[in-house]
Amino acid sequence: MNFTRKKGLKGEITVPGDKSISHRSVMFGAISKGITEVDNFLTGADCLSTIDCFRKMGIDIELNGQHVVIHGNGLHGLKKPDSVLDVGNSGTTARLISGILAGQRFNCTLDGDASIRKRPMKRIITPLRAMNADIRSINENDCAPLIINGRSLKAINYNSPVASAQVKSCVLLAGLYADGKTCVTEPELSRNHTELMLKGFGADISSEGKTASLNPVEQLYGQKIKVPGDISSAVYWIVAGLITPDSQITIRNVGLNPTRDGIIEVCQSMNGNLTVSNLHTEGGEPVGDITVETSNLKAATIGGSIIPRLIDELPTLALLACFAEGDTIIRDAQELKVKESDRIAVMVNNLKKMGANVEGTEDGMIIHGPCPLTGAVIDSCLDHRIAMTFAIAGINADGSTSIKGAECVNISYPDFYCELQRLFTI
Repeated sequence: MNFTRKKGLKGEITVPGDKSISHRSVMFGAISKGITEVDNFLTGADCLSTIDCFRKMGIDIELNGQHVVIHGNGLHGLKKPDSVLDVGNSGTTARLISGILAGQRFNCTLDGDASIRKRPMKRIITPLRAMNADIRSINENDCAPLIINGRSLKAINYNSPVASAQVKSCVLLAGLYADGKTCVTEPELSRNHTELMLKGFGADISSEGKTASLNPVEQLYGQKIKVPGDISSAVYWIVAGLITPDSQITIRNVGLNPTRDGIIEVCQSMNGNLTVSNLHTEGGEPVGDITVETSNLKAATIGGSIIPRLIDELPTLALLACFAEGDTIIRDAQELKVKESDRIAVMVNNLKKMGANVEGTEDGMIIHGPCPLTGAVIDSCLDHRIAMTFAIAGINADGSTSIKGAECVNISYPDFYCELQRLFTI
């Protein structure tokens, strides 16, 4: 797929439903009593993998466009699957479902694609084993495929070495099947969708500072959920609007959870013309509209406690930094190395191909801006966030940019290229 320089991106965008919330709505609905209805569900490949896994465990799930109905069987109503649970490319599915599976009354095997087989699972294996879970890596490399033999679990107080919503959620979900109060403390607060949603489903869960605590309950109960737009999908339009000449874009109904809104803070600190309006709450989640206009940007240092609030947006922020005056430093972002690709290495390599003055560091990168970009052949490494970032780079570069593996955007944003084309023609 090829991209050439454009200007004048104007219009309104509604981004797909939040991926994190979509995953959790299916998982929590499946282990609840009664019916859970979900609107604006993200029908990307990752979330469909979650649906497939729970269907294999006997859960009736109706999917009609972006409307999903989950017929829950209760906390102890899952059935032993007849085949391997295939999570595809979804790390969220793999890690969260492991917490649920650890407390079941059956054994199963969990696997995924080549990327999943490289992603670190020791970060969930360690706390689950501390809870008496029987979980092991078949290849003994702390990666998938995993064998999980469900059994009775014990409660723990876990101090997580990483600020990871996936790790925290895995332990809390296992805590639903434990013999007492389970607590997870993080070095920095990660996204809190699990805590908010579980409370809505009737869980006895609370948060204080960087610690989330959960007591087991007899039952969870089905809910009605409206999924807000995913801020991790909105970031492409935010950056496109800020760097593309003569542009103004409004992104409607974006989730603005305070554990996810670091991108807003950073863009404004870089002198980005970004405003938030129509703030309201849906299902316990803050939601609003974001409007951006072409801006004269300045560099920033991005690190510390804000990193968990924008970890998925950092590749696109690196592109933004190429159009800012001065040296932008991204640090404390080691987690980028264990995403769908090593996003530090992939971003640095591809930006250099386009002529950017950028250097990788052990925990991030330094971008010396501004640096005009030139079209190049980009290897997405089948990472959806890399592909979308370089599509935006391509429309702001001289010459032609082609992206290998461009179709991987289907993981989180199947209509991305159509929406980009629409903004050209409005």
